[in-house]
Amino acid sequence: MYSLKKIIAIGFLFYLPLQSSAWGVLGHRIVGQVAESYLTKHTKKEIAKILGHESIAMCANWGDFIKSDPAFGYLSSWHYVDMNGGLSEQEVLNYLATDSATDAYTKISFLTEQLKNKDLDKDKKVMYLRLLVHIVGDVHQPLHVGHVDDKGGNTIKVLWFNEHTNLHQVWDERLINFQQLSYTEYTNAINFATKDQVKELQNQPVSLWIAHTYALAQKVYADITEPEQRLDYKYNFNNLALLNEQLLEGGIHLAGLLNEIFD
Repeated sequence: MYSLKKIIAIGFLFYLPLQSSAWGVLGHRIVGQVAESYLTKHTKKEIAKILGHESIAMCANWGDFIKSDPAFGYLSSWHYVDMNGGLSEQEVLNYLATDSATDAYTKISFLTEQLKNKDLDKDKKVMYLRLLVHIVGDVHQPLHVGHVDDKGGNTIKVLWFNEHTNLHQVWDERLINFQQLSYTEYTNAINFATKDQVKELQNQPVSLWIAHTYALAQKVYADITEPEQRLDYKYNFNNLALLNEQLLEGGIHLAGLLNEIFD
């Protein structure tokens, strides 16, 4: 088994797109870049002590890349919170209040508490920070809070224009990549939250983020009304605002959590 130091070094070198990446490489970097703009000076200094010259945006995909190593296969379930369909917001919150599964919600809590420990080993700080950045991004992708029975939309086959894919993959990558923007261009295009909006979002508990994403997932599911449905320009037009909202809120939530940990 690799040492943590070796795994961290390898993870930094292999910043290459993977087909199964959640939010896709671009989406996670957008969330990370948005977060950078809402970090306090002190938080930035503390993060720099851990990551060095690696930015939040560039560390954001490490959580997917490391899954390619069999020794870290146990991390797969850290990326989502799948539930049954048809739940109300209160039912989702009730579920999370007693959640003890190995999933994104419980692991965000675990990683947050670990990173607050000033005596935590440096190698673990690097690993846990990279994972936290990634998983917070994940829980803002609607189908990472999807249904158990279809594996978060992975078993729902659709056409993206004329290409065979699945609903989960459309939301991970296809919609974002269709905008033809770099992650910095994309961030500049959507990052216009007011101070009041930032304050409100950063006062929300993680459970409310997940309940909100779950509600959006129900809308995503409802749009699919036939097998192998073709999704194209109209689907992009109808869902772009939701996509951008989730990317922006993901970054603002992430910054708020990092400020809570390090400021």
